[in-house]
Amino acid sequence: MKNIYSFLSCCIICIVLLGFRILPPDYKSKIPLRITTWDALGYYMYLPGIFIYHDVTKLDWFFDIDSEYHLSGGTYYQIRKHKNGNYVFKYLGGVSILQSPFFFSGHWVAKHSKFKADGFSPPYQYAIALSVLFYCILSIFLLRKILLNYFNDITSALTLLFLTLATNFVHYVAADCGLSHGFIFPLYVLVLYFTFKWHKSPGILWASLIGLVIGLATISRPTEAIMLFIPLFWNTQTKEQSKIKWALVKKYKNHIFYTILFGFIGILPQLIYWKIASGSFIYDVGSKWDFLTPHLRVLFGWEKGWFIYTPITVFFIIGLFFTGKYPFKKSVIIFCLLNIYIIISWHKWRYGGSYSCRALMQSYPVFALPFAAFIHHIKLKKWRFLFYALGFYLVFVNLFQTRQVSKKILHYDHMNRKYYGRIYLNPNPSPLDMSLLDTDEVLKKDILYKKEIIAVIDSSIVIKKSPDSSAFLINTNVKQVVFNDIQLDSWIKVESKIQVSKGIWESYLNSYLQIGDSMKHNKIRLHSPISKYGEINDYTYYVKIPENFKEGSFRIFISSSGIFEGVVEYLKITYLSKRI
Repeated sequence: MKNIYSFLSCCIICIVLLGFRILPPDYKSKIPLRITTWDALGYYMYLPGIFIYHDVTKLDWFFDIDSEYHLSGGTYYQIRKHKNGNYVFKYLGGVSILQSPFFFSGHWVAKHSKFKADGFSPPYQYAIALSVLFYCILSIFLLRKILLNYFNDITSALTLLFLTLATNFVHYVAADCGLSHGFIFPLYVLVLYFTFKWHKSPGILWASLIGLVIGLATISRPTEAIMLFIPLFWNTQTKEQSKIKWALVKKYKNHIFYTILFGFIGILPQLIYWKIASGSFIYDVGSKWDFLTPHLRVLFGWEKGWFIYTPITVFFIIGLFFTGKYPFKKSVIIFCLLNIYIIISWHKWRYGGSYSCRALMQSYPVFALPFAAFIHHIKLKKWRFLFYALGFYLVFVNLFQTRQVSKKILHYDHMNRKYYGRIYLNPNPSPLDMSLLDTDEVLKKDILYKKEIIAVIDSSIVIKKSPDSSAFLINTNVKQVVFNDIQLDSWIKVESKIQVSKGIWESYLNSYLQIGDSMKHNKIRLHSPISKYGEINDYTYYVKIPENFKEGSFRIFISSSGIFEGVVEYLKITYLSKRI
């Protein structure tokens, strides 16, 4: 078979995607699959609102649905109350258009089965989960076809494998798949393909499809409108080619009309909805941008940095320097740099719960072109095998981390350097590893320290707290441990076993180290990635005693912002001093 390696790479990608979808970490759980939650709910609400409840303004159905399925997160940020009394969806409706064929299939299954035909029961959840898999699997094969027009089989195969399996693509297609990213990814593949086809053989069909895809992408995420630069600067890599390109545009200038017309058709459904809900064709969804002070942490930060957690993406950027002879040179350079600048300029630079930078994932098809150019460039270099080995290692790391993300070990919002170092390729992180989500103090080799147990509780203590009460002490017997004559380089180690029956998500194990008139406060969350609700969980953390600290006190307590019910099964406080 011709180009067998790139075909096999597509098959491998499909198998990995299906594996991560079919066998998530909680596949044995009795909890039903829930795809349409949080942001994904905002994109999806159009479909049940229009086709089941026939209500997209008053939303009389929504609050009962949320009470039953617990989808919104409790704050209802997905909707806004307009001054005319209607509710307006915060998220745009392009994704729901792409979801609609699968929504209807899920609705048919629900109506002909024991499940509720309410838009949110399991048939709908599985339909949405399968929809993004369907679109992305097809788009991978189409992206292969695009790459093979410019690169050989091996280069295309490696590009596809590393582009998808060494990045957060797997997570947003096979796990957290209700968001917009997995649905927009195929749109980028389509705009690349239609652009290629128009430049090869100009036709009204290709021009119209380019406009339609850009319009649909724009009402999926408004910033995706910049994909217009892809067809605009295609085949302008040199002055000579640029002259040919604009002469071609002039010759077929009526195609511009069709591109604009179908672009407008693509965004028209959103304009109609806004007119119905808000009374105006344009509605401000409330985004804020920091264009003068972009957030480089989006790329380099330990919170969710694109280059930190998916480092293969560094080569996406390096590849921009090797696009000189290709017709897509200016398209990808202008698009990629502008796209990154826009992404890192959004005021809410964390982009909610995410693995790496999720907002760049949908545009990976464009990055595939310079990435392939880099891989093609090094095909005769002696060190190419070192890069190949690195690429496959990063595939392994990424798939490992994708499992960690699903288990919430690689945290969706609170990552930091020390914590990442402790969980890197670690299949069984410890309670001490978990403490680094909340504190950066850890004693690596406490065997070198002299240990003195200063407080122990080994009998069960039942604790309850109402929502309006303040933080409380675990036990008055350890309310205050007094220290005298503290040595330099000393630590306190806290170890506890706690069972929480209510309120684990809002609760922390705290300590206060009294230093004269000041205090040093440390705390760790009770709901860690390895804790289990209703079971006895282990917690461990260290407190570094300041060098100027000679005497004072130490106390332990649990704090909670809401209702708390639990049992402290065990607590030990150990003083560690450096052996002399």
